[in-house]
Amino acid sequence: MDQTPNSAQTKVEDIKLSSNHLRGDIEKELNDGSDRFSEDTIQLIKFHGFYQQKNRDRTKDENGEDIEKIHTMMLRGRIPGGRLTADQYLGWDRLADTYGDGSFRLTTRQSIQLHSIKKGDIKPVIQEIHKIDLSSIGACGDVVRNVTQALNPSGDPKLAQLDEISQRLSDHFKFTSRAYFEIWLDGERIDSEEEDKIYGSAYLPRKFKIGVTCAGTNHIDLYTNDLGFAATYDTQDRIDGFFLFAGGGLGMTHNKPATYPRVADHFGWIPLDQLIPFSEAVVSVHREYGDRTNRKHARLKYVIAEKGQEWFRSEVEKKTGVKFESRELPPWKTESFLGWKEALDGTYSLGLHTLAGRIKDSEGKPLKTTLANLVSQYRPDIQLTPDQDLILLKIAKENKDEIERILTEKNLFTKSLPGIYHRALACPALPTCGLALTESERVFPELLKDINAHLEELNLRDRAPVIRMTGCPNGCARPYTAEIGIVGQQSGEKYSIFLGGSPEGERIGFLFLTKQPIGDIPIVLGKVFQLWKQDQDKLSLGDFVKKIGVDRLKELLEL
Repeated sequence: MDQTPNSAQTKVEDIKLSSNHLRGDIEKELNDGSDRFSEDTIQLIKFHGFYQQKNRDRTKDENGEDIEKIHTMMLRGRIPGGRLTADQYLGWDRLADTYGDGSFRLTTRQSIQLHSIKKGDIKPVIQEIHKIDLSSIGACGDVVRNVTQALNPSGDPKLAQLDEISQRLSDHFKFTSRAYFEIWLDGERIDSEEEDKIYGSAYLPRKFKIGVTCAGTNHIDLYTNDLGFAATYDTQDRIDGFFLFAGGGLGMTHNKPATYPRVADHFGWIPLDQLIPFSEAVVSVHREYGDRTNRKHARLKYVIAEKGQEWFRSEVEKKTGVKFESRELPPWKTESFLGWKEALDGTYSLGLHTLAGRIKDSEGKPLKTTLANLVSQYRPDIQLTPDQDLILLKIAKENKDEIERILTEKNLFTKSLPGIYHRALACPALPTCGLALTESERVFPELLKDINAHLEELNLRDRAPVIRMTGCPNGCARPYTAEIGIVGQQSGEKYSIFLGGSPEGERIGFLFLTKQPIGDIPIVLGKVFQLWKQDQDKLSLGDFVKKIGVDRLKELLEL
């Protein structure tokens, strides 16, 4: 692999190349007495699963003097398919109390994030995660991140086969450097190593996301991934192959047309035994052709968009020696996983909505404590969802009523959750994310309540659209494929509004309005809902907007 220093490359590329296989000065800086890592090391710790952050809320003390910000770390787990045992869930719960801020967060990639960890506590945290047979290796950084997987609340044997697929992909794309084990787990030192056979010395130009599902079910927003697989089955209901999708990604920069969100293209079908060869081929195309001179233009989506689908198809087929097969893709129809579902073995699952994924105790809603007690007592398996929710699995029928009673008593369960909350997402944004331009998670509950009031007034509750919100244009909460995407644009709580994404995430929405004050958003959407209600075709909101177009929509609303 030719990955030598180049004057046109970004500084991050040079840091990776000179890092001694992701070691750099991490170990030295761990013990330097500071609360922070150096700028170069900040780029390397991502590969080990964590970011450096600081609280951006309070900048002055009571005397008006500047406050020196204390740096803390956000650590993310590598949890393929979001699958956890009871002990693993409880392990994360304890870490949040012992080393974090008393809460943890479910992510849009079926993982868990711990916030506010002190620099000196990172090593014991990673060691505790290792004890529950998990890790944070490659959960961030320019490598294949956490592999997402379709949800399986019913215990469907067809979907259960994806457990092995997501695990195999996750294991295959872990970087081979021993740096993680040496630094965090006191592993044996290795003076020299061979170059990583998949990633080379400079790893990938940017992050890379893989998702797996079955054809027809899209819990994971398949089209937003760099690489996606939708399984097909033979007459014995065994996986026999996959539809392959590539080139999705949602990051963009306001007023920079060269950056844009994009949904993945469908390239065809491959047999089961080609899963790893085709995966490696797609990743290697990104490694070889991704832009290493501009990180905002470094995702696989730009390679495919600019070189073309046929070029990409030819490159992948050349690398594998196998051609894609042409097969008809079935329509997507994704069922809700929230609430009680009877599994095929007679047990039950319970899908619990957790707005923006934050697991914490709040006044009148002791979510974190109640969940920990239930998991400790009833020992369910757990699957985290790409919608920042969680599913308790394998609950015995005789325990169902008691669990519901406990959750209802704690104000944590409702049988009639308004539709607007299904699949609603928000990123953390302020105060910890350094990229955030506006609020997101902290204002989302009130914003949803105001938007839902308009839906209720118009009797549209049962047709509620998919809505998502972010504090910047990087798209972590997948706003651009939602029917309503609210994206932070500038300080002062001004947002762009995107409309017209698909309920199944198959297309990018259209920019509708810019620089909207947060207080105006429910009012504007209420007017949109009034027009939508008059639609004789009874389309979803996203399909309605696509049909009439945003320009016509603005004309009708006199905007």
